Amino acid sequence: MTDGATPTRDYVSGALAPVTDEATVADLEVTGTLPPELNGRYVRNGPNPIDPDPATQHWFTGAGMLHGLRLRDGRAEWYRNRWVRTDEVTAALGEPATPGTRRDDAPTAAVNTNVVQLGGRTWAVVEAGQWPVRVSDELDTEAIDPFDGTLRGSFSAHPHTDPRTGLTHAVAYHWTETCVRHVVLGPDARVVREEPVEVGGSLMVHDTAITETRILVFDLPVTFRLDEAVAGSVFPYAWDPDRPARVGVLGLDAPGTEVQWSDLDPCYVFHPANAHDTPGGGVVVDVCRWERVFDRDRLGPNEGTPRLERWTIDAPGGRVRTEVLDERPQEFPRVDERRTGTATRWATTAGLASAGAAHAPLYHHDLRDGSTTVVDFGPTSAAQEFVVVPRDGSTAEEDAWLLGFVTDRAEATTDLVVLAADAPADGPVARVHLGRRVPDGFHGNWMPTTD
Repeated sequence: MTDGATPTRDYVSGALAPVTDEATVADLEVTGTLPPELNGRYVRNGPNPIDPDPATQHWFTGAGMLHGLRLRDGRAEWYRNRWVRTDEVTAALGEPATPGTRRDDAPTAAVNTNVVQLGGRTWAVVEAGQWPVRVSDELDTEAIDPFDGTLRGSFSAHPHTDPRTGLTHAVAYHWTETCVRHVVLGPDARVVREEPVEVGGSLMVHDTAITETRILVFDLPVTFRLDEAVAGSVFPYAWDPDRPARVGVLGLDAPGTEVQWSDLDPCYVFHPANAHDTPGGGVVVDVCRWERVFDRDRLGPNEGTPRLERWTIDAPGGRVRTEVLDERPQEFPRVDERRTGTATRWATTAGLASAGAAHAPLYHHDLRDGSTTVVDFGPTSAAQEFVVVPRDGSTAEEDAWLLGFVTDRAEATTDLVVLAADAPADGPVARVHLGRRVPDGFHGNWMPTTD
């Protein structure tokens, strides 16, 4: 912490309080009817610190924990939660170290932000240095695995797969570098290209967005503080009022030296919804924009509230035009990933409750006509991130299911909720009752199976 920078809340109580055990629950109770075509796993990652100190625990650094459900033939076969067994976790649990390669310049700390299916395998991922951790279908940790040894540097919590090529793109960073790297994986989850993009400083770049032809680099004013790292800070990144904000546009196949920058007012973006090219050669991207983060509150993003905006870069090298799409506090935007890189009609976001509040709805945005459907799960319930799962044989965005966790704060229980994407206002098609609480976390995905 620096002088004048004090947390306004702790990040290990209430909705963020960690659970202390690992459970396996079979044949879960279902209210409503689970669509029989949902054959696969819904898995979500998030921080679940072991023995945290509320005064110093940063939200982003707690040990990773996976929460997953197996759905098949209209049944919820199991729920499991498992810590991602990096070295800090195995040491705390008194277990043997996880197999796999360690980085020389980064300890194997928390891998707690996302869980993705690439190359037919499941990976827990995080940004800024820790290598991916491969896990089994049952969520047990298998190995620390930099994509079969093909990843040279850090990775990202937010890889984006291009549905046209099968290639997966990410923007990665590390505190030792003054560049970020455009990392490209093949369909087999092996790295085929790493392209450095010089940014003249050590940035925190949480996510990116791709179009059919280009990838975006968010150069926003949160930077690494070496003095704080030397002093022992577990998260030495902070708001930098002296650094301008800009967005870089780079061809998907181009060298990093060809990036073109466009300026905008200072802000921070953790998550874009989607981006697409415009006929005139520009780019449009929808984002959840924070005015400022990690300035006064250094333990988590808790300064102001994020809103949904549309950013338009008419021509790379100009200034970004911004338009507010929805003022309400919201985060974790998701779209139909079959539309990744192209114009999207629908985006779903999770409403954000203020600290200590219980109520947070889901927002289903029609980006074509500007309307929003508010899905309210009850006065003491809060929605987390919802993902889009296309129905079998469908092509339209709205011909899909929406899946995500909803927690009743009063009862301290969580359900997996299924909505119809073409009628979210009708409420849940099904609720799978876990019988226990899943702490508010970060990101997950639907991982279909064919058996």
